[in-house]
Amino acid sequence: QVGTPSMAILNRLPSMNFEAEILADPHDNSELYVIPSMRSLTAEEYVEAFQSFLDHSTEHQCMDEFNKEVMPHIMAGLGNGKSTINILGVGSGTGEQDLKMIQILQAAHPGVLINNEIIEPNPQHVAAYKELVNRAPDLQGVSFTWHQLTSSEYEQQVKEKNTHKKFDFIHMIQMLYRVEDIPNTIKFFHSCLNHQGKLLIIILSDSSGWASLWKKYRHCLPSTDSGHYITSDSITAVLRKLGIKYHVYEFPSGWDITECFIEGDPAGGHMMDFLTGTKNFLGTAPAALRSRLQEALCQPECSSRKDGRVIFCNNLSMIVAES
Repeated sequence: QVGTPSMAILNRLPSMNFEAEILADPHDNSELYVIPSMRSLTAEEYVEAFQSFLDHSTEHQCMDEFNKEVMPHIMAGLGNGKSTINILGVGSGTGEQDLKMIQILQAAHPGVLINNEIIEPNPQHVAAYKELVNRAPDLQGVSFTWHQLTSSEYEQQVKEKNTHKKFDFIHMIQMLYRVEDIPNTIKFFHSCLNHQGKLLIIILSDSSGWASLWKKYRHCLPSTDSGHYITSDSITAVLRKLGIKYHVYEFPSGWDITECFIEGDPAGGHMMDFLTGTKNFLGTAPAALRSRLQEALCQPECSSRKDGRVIFCNNLSMIVAES
């Protein structure tokens, strides 16, 4: 469920073919062309690359820390004493984090019915989420409704049918990278909150290596990466402009990318695909682009070294917005 831009939940599948496009700064475009053999990841390939990211990062452990330290307080304030609490997950992926949050909510409000709705466009993720629910114990009193749609398709459907359902808790975890109109998406889902509801947005921190990579080394990334390069500062700026009160919690997270530098390593190949949103980046990218990106990944603003390993900074910002 949790991913990063090249990786976040696929709100729209990127197109598969790319015109050759100059990637370098204008004064140095010698070798840096995106050659036609480079293409974006498909939904299936994305799932595989994303799994490689999760296997080598502390992203889920970071989420668990947040769940332990902050979520109980958020959950305790929900529902206003009602017998049913409505939750909406936007881009919930395979659902592991959703079920953890539901457990916290159950602990905070014993006996309350929970209506959990999910917006998730990736059919593989939806199938995996349903399977997880079928295997999970302790889900008495919890109902699940899946909308296999992108967030913008859901918004369009709500507006067309005029069925503006309200929720007590809405979460958007690592998914805004794939949204076309971020300010209006936040505005719409915030308008779906009940009185005293909360909107949780989890996004990469400005202290993360991603922020440095995108701001300082964007020319090292191929145009096949169709995600938006956004971090927490962009989101808090939107919330301020909308006049929405919020609080930001920062949690450290790391991603061991050592294998990215080992020639022919399959895990390293998947990691580079995830980083760039590109299928077989190491096999299809021009040599100059490959080496420039690998060099950027080693910079201190992006990574640190620990026991001979290269640890990319994957810090997360948990932004809790009030209704």
